[in-house]
Amino acid sequence: MEKYDIIIVGGGAAGFFTAINTAENNPQLKILILERGKEVLTKVKVSGGGRCNVTHAEFIPSELVKRYPRGEKELRGPFHKFMTGDTIAWFEERGIELKTEEDGRMFPVTDSSQTIIDCFQKERKRLNIEILKGHSLKNFKKEGEYWKVQTSKADFECRKLMLATGSNVKVWNLLEKMGHNIVPAVPSLFTFNIQDPRIKGLAGISTDAEVTVEREKLESSGPLLITHWGMSGPSILKLSAWGARELNKLDYRFKISVNWLPGKSAAELLEELKQLKFSLSKQQVAKRSQFDLPRRLWQSIIKASGIAEEIKWADLNKEQLKKLSEELTAAVFRVNGKSTFKEEFVTAGGIDLKEIDFKTFESRIHKDLYFAGEILNIDAITGGFNFQNAWTGAFLAARAMS
Repeated sequence: MEKYDIIIVGGGAAGFFTAINTAENNPQLKILILERGKEVLTKVKVSGGGRCNVTHAEFIPSELVKRYPRGEKELRGPFHKFMTGDTIAWFEERGIELKTEEDGRMFPVTDSSQTIIDCFQKERKRLNIEILKGHSLKNFKKEGEYWKVQTSKADFECRKLMLATGSNVKVWNLLEKMGHNIVPAVPSLFTFNIQDPRIKGLAGISTDAEVTVEREKLESSGPLLITHWGMSGPSILKLSAWGARELNKLDYRFKISVNWLPGKSAAELLEELKQLKFSLSKQQVAKRSQFDLPRRLWQSIIKASGIAEEIKWADLNKEQLKKLSEELTAAVFRVNGKSTFKEEFVTAGGIDLKEIDFKTFESRIHKDLYFAGEILNIDAITGGFNFQNAWTGAFLAARAMS
């Protein structure tokens, strides 16, 4: 049975980042990464549409934690020790320059996730970190000073064990048998399936909107993207993250109210529409979009308000103006299911955060057992925040283990 100082189970972002930083801190350590699949860093490869959304340009810890529906309180301390600026510096020291996009997301300037993968692999080889693929974790237990680790192919021993296996139910089950409390997993980032004539044929249109889940205290604002299957975009994804558990209880069948004109109420808008009735009296209502709304969306809303294409502003009656104001500020849509957001499947759930020492990311129940990444009950909205959680946890765990 081969002995190691440290074994890291999981050949993903958190696993590699832990191994590299641990070896940097103490080159004498014998480190092994065990990966159950045939390839490593597969989630890094597909993240950000193949560009790898490394982090987000938010540099204030108290603001950064607000992007985590689960983990906000617990990450405040860790982010004061390693966060966005440290991540940028870490990659720059290894020749990887990051760029910031308008929405704050940060990517390698190459726009390729392979750049990050190559960086990790180069560092792993330089630091003589061993890796074994096709090793699915079967069991692990502490005997004296050593952890006995059993995989589908071999048995190993190590002084310190790190689990960075993401939302792997088998590993969660093993941890549960060892006394850890596991919060059941539910999807966290997903889009809304909506079949409605008002958005049919409008796929690809994006505009700012306020979205509220009816009968739930859930609301968000930001760009809303109409898709072939319903609605997506930051405003919807934020709702899906913050409402992960509530929407799961509703079996993803609920109603949302969409305000296509953020900040405006139906009453305020009605007064504006009355003014347009006079100022644009001779124009056809459907011909020219108002309030900077995309033209096709405007025309769809006009139709939904019971206003014929040829009707002029002067000919609108009170009921039509009222209906139009409601369709623009409080359009109700029925959600009937969800779809995964691209290839990035993020879950809410994992190891109960009360059982983790967030100074070191070590288990409070088992000494010399560490965690990083999505194995914990931490998740974030889309935009590089889930990776930042992985980098921070991995860095602090690496410092503790080395």
